[in-house]
Amino acid sequence: MGRRTLAGRAIAREDPVGAWGSATRMSRAFDRRGFLLGASAILAVPSVSLAQAPKRLPVIGFLSPHSRPSPEAIAKSPFAARLRELGWREGETFLAERAFGEGSEERLPELAAMLVAKGVDLIWALGPEAAVAAARATVAIPIVFWGVAWPIEQGLIHSYSKPGRNVTGVAWQAGPEVNSKRMQFLIEIAPDARRLAQLNVPSAQRTVAGERLTAYEDGMNAAARNRGLELRSFPVLKPDDFEPAFAAIAQWGAQALIVSGTTLTVREMKRIIEFARRQRLPAVYTLRDFVEAGGLVSYAVDWRPTMVRSMDYVDRVLRGAKPAELPVELPTQYELAVNLGTARALGLTVPQSILLSADKVIE
Repeated sequence: MGRRTLAGRAIAREDPVGAWGSATRMSRAFDRRGFLLGASAILAVPSVSLAQAPKRLPVIGFLSPHSRPSPEAIAKSPFAARLRELGWREGETFLAERAFGEGSEERLPELAAMLVAKGVDLIWALGPEAAVAAARATVAIPIVFWGVAWPIEQGLIHSYSKPGRNVTGVAWQAGPEVNSKRMQFLIEIAPDARRLAQLNVPSAQRTVAGERLTAYEDGMNAAARNRGLELRSFPVLKPDDFEPAFAAIAQWGAQALIVSGTTLTVREMKRIIEFARRQRLPAVYTLRDFVEAGGLVSYAVDWRPTMVRSMDYVDRVLRGAKPAELPVELPTQYELAVNLGTARALGLTVPQSILLSADKVIE
């Protein structure tokens, strides 16, 4: 058992930030509500003589589609702790402007424009919708993103090694082969499934230029054809779209389910898992949290340490580094998680090969 490395996609370079192990330990104690946070906190204010004017504190704008967490939750988050480790304390050496979509990705362009109008010094963006909204709102203010699977294709950066714009950060996956591998795990567990339904979130696939990204669906369709499977996408853009999508999936006669990991599907996690259970659909997910909550299988990056890791990028930029010159970090390690209780409820036998290679098996 152990983590796997996705060969050939990681960029060879020196680690641009550091203190990775510490950030990982802190992040393990944080539950998926951490998805809702931006961050908080910075180093001691330098002493100011009477002859000097007070130094202006930098302002970080946190842009998230989720609901606003409590001040206590923000202060206790591993992200605040990481910033404190790096020497940043909110109210002492930096100020924060937080913009939350309260569950609506559609509000992100308006919120990004608000942060720009307030003159923030940096925008930290959670997820592809927030990153694209920020990039469309400014080409001057530095942007650090987290959780974007297709930063090049969406027009956020020119390349992973040299972003070339005002945007950098920590990417979510290292190429389309990851999605193909998820499909393979699903079919190994449910070999009789020939019709695969995919819950897709089009808002997460829009580009900075306002176009529709097709790389994800094209890759998934190609992977399905290569395996002799039929794949059909069912789009969801908001919570009200899920019940119609569920009904359409059932009417089509889907035999398995693929769930895109986005901020929207994370918020609707319980509904999705309950639907899969009710319809007796084997399902694969792009977050381990789904499997821990009752989903069947996931092949994914552990989001917690990578999200904390993005605070190192915030630190570097606030200290003068140019986003255009900060290589985007790509994940190289993925975890396979399987829920045996869910498999038994679906009448499935998990192959021994998967059990032996799984990083987490839930009984």
